[in-house]
Amino acid sequence: MFKTGQALNGIFHDKEFYFKMLKLSLPVMIQNLILSFLNMIDTVMVGKLGETEIAAVGIANQYFFFFNMFLIGVCAGCSVFIAQYWGKRDITNIKRILGVGLVSTTVVSLAFMILGFFKPQEIIALFNKDSEVIDLGSRYLKVVLASYIFTGITFMYNFSLRSVGNAVQPMVISFIALLCNAFLNYVFIFGKFGAPVMGVGGAALATVIARVIETTVLVVSIYYSRGVLAASIKELTDINLNYIKRAYQTILPVILNDTCWGLASLVYSAVYGRMGTQAVASIQICNTIFNLFMVAAFGLSSATAVMVGNSIGAGEEELGRDYARRYIILSVLVGVLLGLSIAVASPLMLGFFNVSETVKRSSQAILYISSVTFFIRVLDVILIVGILRGGGDATRALIIEGATMWFIGVPLSIIGAFVLRLPVHGVYALTILEEIAKCILSIMRVKSGKWINDVT
Repeated sequence: MFKTGQALNGIFHDKEFYFKMLKLSLPVMIQNLILSFLNMIDTVMVGKLGETEIAAVGIANQYFFFFNMFLIGVCAGCSVFIAQYWGKRDITNIKRILGVGLVSTTVVSLAFMILGFFKPQEIIALFNKDSEVIDLGSRYLKVVLASYIFTGITFMYNFSLRSVGNAVQPMVISFIALLCNAFLNYVFIFGKFGAPVMGVGGAALATVIARVIETTVLVVSIYYSRGVLAASIKELTDINLNYIKRAYQTILPVILNDTCWGLASLVYSAVYGRMGTQAVASIQICNTIFNLFMVAAFGLSSATAVMVGNSIGAGEEELGRDYARRYIILSVLVGVLLGLSIAVASPLMLGFFNVSETVKRSSQAILYISSVTFFIRVLDVILIVGILRGGGDATRALIIEGATMWFIGVPLSIIGAFVLRLPVHGVYALTILEEIAKCILSIMRVKSGKWINDVT
């Protein structure tokens, strides 16, 4: 499987590979970088209100995070089909799968909206018992729920556009929406331009308005350009029960994979939440910074999934294997550079947060620990999301991710926090063993060659 010399030559000398990679990955990187940067600005804005507000919004967003995992599962599962159908240039089935995805994301969105509206305090209390955090977090959650339905529609179209090779359109529209979100945050949180001071409620309202703008502009632009995804209602619904069942044989493992990952992440959040508000604040700050550096991994994984999926759909399996080899090597190189960047830039970035010295010290320790092993984290994303899923091996991706999180990461975090009573950075260090195990198992699967499956 691993012809290292050939793969290295492909990375450094194949201009066509570079062009395809940059065309697909760079817009995703830019989009995620903008998102992460503006999310950091949001965190800094909320942080000006205090540590309790940071914790409240951070915990409320854990519910969105879990919702997000369901959405990504549906959209990523559908995009496996769309990428392979695009390799065949089968437009009819692309539109059918898009219809399956839009209905699925709408159902998921409504389910989370209903649960969050009627049980907001109970949801926040799962992660933190501080009464003020529960009150602020539940108020924020009840407002921001209105954005969920729009988020689902936007996600499905964004994933679909990337799968047919158009990563620029979602990037541009997301940039517009995120600028709106940042500006509206400033207006509503601090009461600027005649608006009342709304605090965390203002942050929630800004998110809702920005999501409505994003979805509207995205859908209008797709139908105005009359591209591949500009499907009629008839084309979107030209499906039957057997078609849905066959599609969900691939989509369901991806949903379960992301849901399993999301549930484990929620357990991590609950563990940190029980360790105290300062621990939550440290993790929230570090995650905000990590997201800035993970944009390269998300961009590369998106390009990997599309290029591998298109190749398999077109019947060019050896080309798909070659792309996998190249992206594995590239991800290690990128991961090492990102790890070094975290170590160098973290002291400066922590200076933007208005938190106690205890929180800053814990955050700094977490960032230094992560910088050493960051290349493994990047490689895991490429292996699971890019290669295994892109190759149609969603079930094995589910098994690897689920087993490592629930049998290694989660137990170690609980033992570290409540048995060994380690500080927050010590607990975080233990969870890195999960990433290492995931990497080893994924590489073994890729080397076997059994990950290539034409799902169409």
